[in-house]
Amino acid sequence: MDLAPFLLDQWIRRKHTANPPIEFDLASSTGPTWTLRELAALGGEPSLEFLLDMRLSYVPATGTADLREAIAKVNGAQPDEVQVTTGAEEALLILFFLAAEAGANVVLPAPGFPANAALAESLGIETRFYHLRAENEFAGDADEIRRLTDRNTRLILVNTPHNPTGSVMTAAELETLHDFCAERDVPFVVDQVYHPIYHEPYRQETARIPKATRIGDFSKAMCLSGLRLGWIVEPNERRRARYLNARNYFSICSSAISERLGTLALTHSDAIYSKARVASGRNLKALDGFFAEHRGVLSCHRPRGGMTAYPWMPGVSDTRPFCEELLKRGVMIAPGDCFGAPEHFRLGFAAADSEQFSRALERFPEALRATAVAAG
Repeated sequence: MDLAPFLLDQWIRRKHTANPPIEFDLASSTGPTWTLRELAALGGEPSLEFLLDMRLSYVPATGTADLREAIAKVNGAQPDEVQVTTGAEEALLILFFLAAEAGANVVLPAPGFPANAALAESLGIETRFYHLRAENEFAGDADEIRRLTDRNTRLILVNTPHNPTGSVMTAAELETLHDFCAERDVPFVVDQVYHPIYHEPYRQETARIPKATRIGDFSKAMCLSGLRLGWIVEPNERRRARYLNARNYFSICSSAISERLGTLALTHSDAIYSKARVASGRNLKALDGFFAEHRGVLSCHRPRGGMTAYPWMPGVSDTRPFCEELLKRGVMIAPGDCFGAPEHFRLGFAAADSEQFSRALERFPEALRATAVAAG
C-alpha cells in the first residue's frame, strides 16, 4: 500500500534546509508558541520541579483522569466521553480506519487537511468531496453534502474554523447537518482544532450537536504542538469502545509528561486562547491593509476564524513560482497545490509577532514583481 506524497509537509520541511535561511515562517498553521517555563508559570510554578518526581511509565489508553476532566470541561462534555489521542492526526486515523468497510464512502471538504483524503483512499474508502468555493466565500453547502450521502456513507467531516480558508459554519448549518446525520446514524465528525479562535465582527454561536463526534487538539488553538496531544469527544459509548480498541493497537497511550502539561495548559486555557486571539487579531488587521493595498494583484476572503488565510492571484493558475520567489527572500508560505488548488496559497498569520509579520509582508511586492517578470 502506497500513500500519496504529502506535499504540504514536504514543502514545510524545506524551512530546515533553505538557503538563504527562512526568517519568516508564514506557512505554519498555528499561533504563538509557549516555552515550558512560560507554561509552568501559568500555574504559579517558579520552576519545573513539579515534573521531576513523575513516574515515566504508561498512562491509561483513554488518557489520565485529570486530562480527560480538563478536556471535558472546555468542551462542555462528561469525562467518560473523552478519548485522548496522539494529536488530532491519530483521532482522524482511528475514525478512517474504523470506517474502512467494503463499499464504504466518506464525505470530506475540499480543500481540506491533505492527510484526510490520503488516509481514506489508502484504506480503500471512496472519498466524496463537497467544495468550499471562493465565489461563495468558502462556505459549505449543506445541500451538496446531503446529495453526496447514501447508505454506504460511514462519516461526514466538517472542519470549523476551517483550515486553510478560515471559513466558519454557523450554528444553524451545524445543527442541520447534525440532525441529518443523526436520523441516518451516520457519524457527524466536527473537527474543531481552531475553536475558539474567531475574528470580529464574526462570533461563533453555540450549536446544539449532542450526537456529534468532536475532534480537538493542543496544536492549533492551544499553540502547544510539541505536546502531540489530541482528543475525541464521543457521546456514543459503542463508538468510544471501538476508538479505545483501535488506540490499543496504534499508539497504546500518550506521554505521561505531555498529559501532565496538557492538564496544566487546559486549566489555564483562557490565558492561552487570549494570547492566540490577540496575536491573530493584530496580524489579521495588518493583513487587511496589505490586501487592500494590493487589490487586483492578490485577493482574499477575510478569515472568520482560525489562523490561516487562503488568498489567490487573479489570472494566475499556479502560485508555486510566487512561493518559490518568496522562499528566496526568506519568507515561507504554502503553495495551493498542497491542497489540490494551485491557484491559491495558504498564509499563516498568527505565529509571528507584529513586527516580524509586517517585515515579512514587506517582501511580498518584490516577489510579486519577480514572478510577473518570469511569467513574461
